[in-house]
Amino acid sequence: MREPDLMKRTKSFSLRVIRLYVAIVKDALSEVLGKQLLRSATSVGAQYREARRARSRAEFCSKVQCCIQEMEESIYWLELIAESGVVKPTLLADLQTEANELLAILVASVKTAKRSS
Repeated sequence: MREPDLMKRTKSFSLRVIRLYVAIVKDALSEVLGKQLLRSATSVGAQYREARRARSRAEFCSKVQCCIQEMEESIYWLELIAESGVVKPTLLADLQTEANELLAILVASVKTAKRSS
């Protein structure tokens, strides 16, 4: 995958989470879970943009590993939102699939960068 495509996908993922947050916040529980998801999910794209400006392969790997951590956290919050009943799991399935695909791409990017060094 080309890097501009990953930038677009991470931004699109963030925008989808923003729309989800706006739609679900109705009570204290959904607000807490939603804010946690919002923070971690929107961080992925921002940190990936930073990674693209890395001065070295090691710095790139470090920054993408931060993206991976944030994506793992986003997946966790999506699971909690679904399993707690805040949102029906079927309504989150596409977003969870995208999160898992992005995670796999980010992990592969780090592996490739480490092999190339």
